[in-house]
Amino acid sequence: MNLILQGSADPSTIQALAAPARPVRIEAIPPHAWRCVGVDDSAEVRRQVEAASLDAGVDATFIEAGIRLADFRLLAMDMDSTVITIECIDEIADMQGLKPQVAAITEAAMRGEIDFAASLTRRVALLEGLDAGALQKVYDERLRLSPGAEALIGAARAAGVKTLLVSGGFTFFTDRVRQRLGMDYSHANVLEIANGRLTGKVVGGIVDAEEKKRTVERTCAELGVPASRAIVVGDGANDLKMMSIAGLSVAYRAKPVVRAQAHVALNFSGLDGILPLLAQ
Repeated sequence: MNLILQGSADPSTIQALAAPARPVRIEAIPPHAWRCVGVDDSAEVRRQVEAASLDAGVDATFIEAGIRLADFRLLAMDMDSTVITIECIDEIADMQGLKPQVAAITEAAMRGEIDFAASLTRRVALLEGLDAGALQKVYDERLRLSPGAEALIGAARAAGVKTLLVSGGFTFFTDRVRQRLGMDYSHANVLEIANGRLTGKVVGGIVDAEEKKRTVERTCAELGVPASRAIVVGDGANDLKMMSIAGLSVAYRAKPVVRAQAHVALNFSGLDGILPLLAQ
């Protein structure tokens, strides 16, 4: 096993954090990651290293040595608060003066406290009557890519890994983000628009946790590979089902319930923090 440490820490801090795992050696991975080779990964050592690293603002990942990005065939990613820094529906609601109400429902759904499909229906209903131009305004003025998104997608493309954006958000945004990043596939909800205004409804079925999982499975089937050859990245409870079937699941700046169940948790790194975990 290897231990990968990532963060803005000096070498002496990295050595102290790695010490309980008794690495054979520590190798620098520029610009701000270290590979600790041949570590003890017992439960107690993991607990010590992960707790100390969290306090130090460093991401600590125990991972099998030799796993390569090219070993996978699909990189599937959630969009809101994962590939991008915002929750689009919260920002759309802000155009209606309803951001606090909608954001509270979003947060509860991401923590897994309320059903996602029901929460989306409630939130979208609050948008009834909003000029559809607000969607473009949110995209132009508020949507930002998460740190490292372009580097991760570029590395996946170079390794021959297909990329999927699968979201409980809306096609207006996923279509644009997919094109902007050069991703291969996307799947999301369709907002109903009539006479230039949102109707407060979604067209067709809702992309909930189960549909996200099915989308990953369908895409893997199209590629002729099992889901174990997919990397899945998410942050909320509605990502857990698709993460559960992945060969490598990554909780990105995620809710505690997601961090607890993922193979990897990145709390401080950008999305390109996935790359030092995998041999090139």
